[in-house]
Amino acid sequence: MESEEKDLIKEPFTEYGVYSYADYLTWEIDEMVELIKGKVFRSAAAAPRRKHQEVAGLLHSRFLVHLEGKQCKVYIAPFDVRLPIKSIRNEDIYTVVQPDICVVCDRSKLDEAGCVGAPDLIVEVLSPGNNKKEVRNKYEVYEESGVREYWIIHPSEETMIIYSLVEGKYKPSRLFSSGDVVKSECIPGFELDLEEFFEKID
Repeated sequence: MESEEKDLIKEPFTEYGVYSYADYLTWEIDEMVELIKGKVFRSAAAAPRRKHQEVAGLLHSRFLVHLEGKQCKVYIAPFDVRLPIKSIRNEDIYTVVQPDICVVCDRSKLDEAGCVGAPDLIVEVLSPGNNKKEVRNKYEVYEESGVREYWIIHPSEETMIIYSLVEGKYKPSRLFSSGDVVKSECIPGFELDLEEFFEKID
């Protein structure tokens, strides 16, 4: 019996199950997992690549400086973002993600566990092996839940694209690269000079 309990803690879910945030809270696991519509998604690697971390860390610091003294708050992973459909009860939430960066302007969505409801802006920095999850699965839940801007950054190619929510559907920008200055529509005054930004990444 003790052996069975240990196995359950080590592998508390299967790829075929449907799980809620209530289940997620009971898991004792070392790797990062996310729930998207009840399905478990494991981290693609034990830890993100160095360049991924540099991009996420530098961009987070830029948001921190810009938002100092303002209403909006910025958070960097690991940080649970729960995206409920109807009820905010733990057992009724089936999507829990950990975006690389998120900006939340409605502070009523924040609690001790993280954020419940759609952040205003989410940034995902792509890593080898997780591109499909970010581009397709997260795109769908971010659009459905009402995330106003969804930024996808490709570190090795030094490019990015912004999806802006227009009448409930995402409208993609063109592909931005070195020489472009990117502006956020939902975070007034925030700009990112991509050439200057990527020059600081070794």
